[in-house]
Amino acid sequence: MLDADLKTQLKAYLEKVSQPLEIVATLNDGDKSRELKGLLEDVTSLTDKITLRTDGQDGRAPSFAINRPGEDTGIVFAGIPMGHEFTSLVLALLQVGGHPPKASEEVVGQIRALEGELHFETYYSLSCQNCPDVVQSLNVMALLNPNIRHVAIDGALFQDEVEAREIMSVPSVYLNGQPFDQGRMTLEQILAKVDTNASARDAEKLNAMSAFDVLVVGGGPAGASSAIYAARKGIRTGVAAERFGGQVLDTMSIENFISVPHTEGPKLAAALEEHVKEYDVDIMNLQRAVKLVPAKSENGLHEVEFESGARLKSKTVVLATGARWREMNVPGEQEYRNKGVAYCPHCDGPLYKGKRVAVIGGGNSGVEAAIDLAGVVAHVTLVEFMTELRADAVLQKKLRSLPNADIITHAQTTEVNGDGNKVNGLTYKDRDTDETKRIDLEGIFVQIGLVPNTEWLRESGLELSGRGEIVTDAHGMTSISGVFAAGDVTTVPYKQIVIAVGEGARAALGAFDHLIRH
Repeated sequence: MLDADLKTQLKAYLEKVSQPLEIVATLNDGDKSRELKGLLEDVTSLTDKITLRTDGQDGRAPSFAINRPGEDTGIVFAGIPMGHEFTSLVLALLQVGGHPPKASEEVVGQIRALEGELHFETYYSLSCQNCPDVVQSLNVMALLNPNIRHVAIDGALFQDEVEAREIMSVPSVYLNGQPFDQGRMTLEQILAKVDTNASARDAEKLNAMSAFDVLVVGGGPAGASSAIYAARKGIRTGVAAERFGGQVLDTMSIENFISVPHTEGPKLAAALEEHVKEYDVDIMNLQRAVKLVPAKSENGLHEVEFESGARLKSKTVVLATGARWREMNVPGEQEYRNKGVAYCPHCDGPLYKGKRVAVIGGGNSGVEAAIDLAGVVAHVTLVEFMTELRADAVLQKKLRSLPNADIITHAQTTEVNGDGNKVNGLTYKDRDTDETKRIDLEGIFVQIGLVPNTEWLRESGLELSGRGEIVTDAHGMTSISGVFAAGDVTTVPYKQIVIAVGEGARAALGAFDHLIRH
């Protein structure tokens, strides 16, 4: 099951297992059970600390639990955790085997204090780069609290459950049999939702903090770069972010970040956060900014208010709140979001195996999505507003060569159709004839660009462009003295990671120069 190189790497990791553990597998006569057994036998052959039992009685097959002898840890994998979930398997083995999870003492204490039976189920796909964070976080919670149980379920393998629960987006998490949440979540985010008092406690702590020299709002590449450059100047620096990594977390493959031939979004986001943590920077996660209150005088303090109720003050501010997927803004889109309307083909594509889908948008991201989906779904239709696709010629040629792909140009999407529970069609207007047409399908993937996260700034007096982007000068300064901006949220052209990193550095240096002069 595992090749020689992967076995060598895994053997080195398993040397960190300090106490015995056992894998209890539930198998049947199917091919996937034989495949899982092969994987588990490969794992147990690499260390004498792990034993394999095949007498499991779990309701799902193939599946396996990772336990300490005589102790049910509550960690179960239903499926074969390869792809992006192989890391989740390795971490679960290490942590059950005595290697401490990467969580602060405060978070560990918060998990252990949770009361009541909490049974989590996470549906994932092996191609989803957002799923491992959720799976690994819930595994840690199950390990630390005996009242918590977590089952990670491969949605492509347990298609009957996916259909019955009408799951059309991963990761999808259920708690005690009821929908809990969808999409990427960190351990802190999950805890904040389970522990309803956590947000108020965090806000109280933040309100007690003294003013920063530089407060960075946003934790993507621009925000991380700003924080590092500011901290290196020896000034008091803070980063407040809704989620560290930002839009990068939703990026599958990165091959143009100079000096790094290939990486994936979540890996780069983790590296950015680790780099920031090497400096004396206050990192405040799960903080969604809702209002900027500019300083009333040249040397006064700017204030940023957050959804949690927290308020932070700073001599200078760097706005790096990035951008998000642009929506179609047509009837039915919000109603059927995550019920057939999706924005991440890599994550959710496997859930549409054998089904008909559409991709909205004819740029590089749209055409790449259509090509990827064509290898999974029964049929994909790409819908483009303009008369021609905007993607690179090589991508267009590839898409046109696929037998199960159609292209419709000069078409305006007007409505997402559904049966009340999930998508069943798409209505569009033929811009050549003004005729209204409909496509019967089960999924719609929207790939029409990005929109800046600046709605919360519209009453601040900050100058914004017609597209809602923040206008900056040569030093990254905005129209408000002492407030800077960087990255995809600004008017700087070419929304690229490497450009955002450079712009973040520029904004931090501009803020430092401003502090010196004032």
